[in-house]
Amino acid sequence: MSNQIQARAVSRAVQELQDATDLLDELAARRLGVNRTDLRCISRLCAKGPQTAGELATAAGLTKGATTTAIDRLEQAGLARRARDTADRRRVLVHLTDEAEQAVEEIWGPIVADAQAELERFGLAELEVVEAFLTRALGVQTRHTERLRGTIESDRG
Repeated sequence: MSNQIQARAVSRAVQELQDATDLLDELAARRLGVNRTDLRCISRLCAKGPQTAGELATAAGLTKGATTTAIDRLEQAGLARRARDTADRRRVLVHLTDEAEQAVEEIWGPIVADAQAELERFGLAELEVVEAFLTRALGVQTRHTERLRGTIESDRG
């Protein structure tokens, strides 16, 4: 099989994975009773831990106003809470609640365990290739996110 044919097969597999992830995220959002923006905030808080609203806005790719609204909704749903930073009382951090952490574990815990088991079937050299591909793919997605964000903002201006 040629490199070009294999690359197309990988691209198709990535698209299928993205679509499956999108569906899973939709179902997880429904299960948690939140919208997809709020779910993205939950995801960023899971990945990075407690953050200020500004840090969360950057991590989730949201405006500060949209982030404040999302945090308000998450607080109302009992999934997040604001608390003063113990190291710097001027800072307010957004934390997931115990209820949110339990729900996240219930939804994604089995997925993480299954994915880890699948990854352990690969050798070190194969895992290094997978990591390199995913790092490069993330760079591509990030660049094109910024490109599209720029076209949307220029259409508004």
